[in-house]
Amino acid sequence: MLFRDYPFRLGVAAGEPAADGFVIWTRLAPDPLDRHGGMPMAKVDVDWEVAADEGFKQIIQKGTAAARPEIGHSVHVELAGLQPARPYFYRFRIGREVSPIGRAKTLPAIGVRTDRMRFAVAGCQAWEDGLYTAFADIADQEIDFLYHYGDYIYEGRRKLMSKPGHDGRSIPVVRDHLGDELYSLDDYRLRYAQYRMDPNLQAAHRAAAWFATFDDHEVSNDWVSDHSAQGTPPELFLLRRQAAFQAYYEYMPLRRASIPMGASIQAYRRARFGDLADIHLLDTRQFRTSRPCGENFTAECDAVRDPKAQVLGSAQEAWLTSELRQKAGRWNVLAQQVMMMNLARDRDGVAGPKPTRNFDSWAGYLAPRDRLLRNLDGLGNVVVLTGDEHQNFAGELAPGDGAGKPVAVEFVSTSISSGGSGSDARYDQAQVMAANPTLKFKQDQRGYLLCDVAPDLWTSRFRTVDKVHEPGGVVSTRATFAIEHGNPKLVQA
Repeated sequence: MLFRDYPFRLGVAAGEPAADGFVIWTRLAPDPLDRHGGMPMAKVDVDWEVAADEGFKQIIQKGTAAARPEIGHSVHVELAGLQPARPYFYRFRIGREVSPIGRAKTLPAIGVRTDRMRFAVAGCQAWEDGLYTAFADIADQEIDFLYHYGDYIYEGRRKLMSKPGHDGRSIPVVRDHLGDELYSLDDYRLRYAQYRMDPNLQAAHRAAAWFATFDDHEVSNDWVSDHSAQGTPPELFLLRRQAAFQAYYEYMPLRRASIPMGASIQAYRRARFGDLADIHLLDTRQFRTSRPCGENFTAECDAVRDPKAQVLGSAQEAWLTSELRQKAGRWNVLAQQVMMMNLARDRDGVAGPKPTRNFDSWAGYLAPRDRLLRNLDGLGNVVVLTGDEHQNFAGELAPGDGAGKPVAVEFVSTSISSGGSGSDARYDQAQVMAANPTLKFKQDQRGYLLCDVAPDLWTSRFRTVDKVHEPGGVVSTRATFAIEHGNPKLVQA
């Protein structure tokens, strides 16, 4: 087949690593910003290869997959039969056209003694707000995998050249979104194509396999269940959600089990890393009840204590409870999207008679939050990984009012670009730290989290970028925290 341009312009990716394989992905698009990616409306066969070496002298597996127009000519190959705990290289080809080479590692075999795990945590990558400098740094790291907590795309489009930041400075539009607000499948496909053309994002995908989850902006800001924050009737919002989930599946290296069924997608799941860690990937959007108290960052109301409120939904909550009781891994990881710490913080520096909280987080759902934290009591090995806030946070988690003995720790990773370059400290830094004794660290630059895990010690490094509004940003380690196994308390290194 002759293409009018290189068909692998959106790069390659790997995901969902297991002990015997992973998913490899590409999407044929010689003209990525065209409605159909420059592809004919027909099935196209794509050859793939997996090798033990980057030069492809030792090919381990090969085959042919169909790129079908029904899923935008994306390809998801589920590999099995590979050896555990080792790197592999993969590529695709059509005739003389050969894709970039990707690299991914299989996980250690389940239950096998494992002494080390290293991975990155990243997300919130608003195209308009900044450059993907942090992804270039991730691509240079030797990691076992990356956990992406969501907001891979943003569904809106700024109408102004800048917007106000929390510190009073304006956040400029660094690069424009194509199109307007996203509603149709074509809209979402175009937005993903624009993001995927970024070279630093492509490099991070080539460097390691990803575990991907979604938050709100893959669909619509602050959505939960069939509720749109913009007041769209539920039956209409579900049509939008269906289009958004199809595009999400098309662009993520996910298994067939995650093919959307109508407006629903199977997103919660578990991965096991030898005997070192059980990684529970959660879905905090599809099954959550409506947000209480009106807008986010408003005064607390009685609805935050509603005993019928849900974040995970009853089925997912029961699944997670059962998984935690197995106590199979040395560490339990809760990889999820919205902050679990119940922080008191005043919006824009204005204090009120009641604490101001982010009700698009677990702070708006205290009953399910308390149930979950009480289930963690006694484990002594739980680390919660979160995004959404566009800031770095490190804190300890306890049931009830949070004043008791911690049962877990939480690391909130800042954004890749959302919020612009930021500053080392927001205007409310001292105020928020003083009001929340369980909070041990807060910082407001862009970047990602780098985690090194050993059987008895977990170490997390906050990697930050000094600027994302222009090229030349420098990445460095801003802070490092450690947790001893069996003692869920943070120690700054």
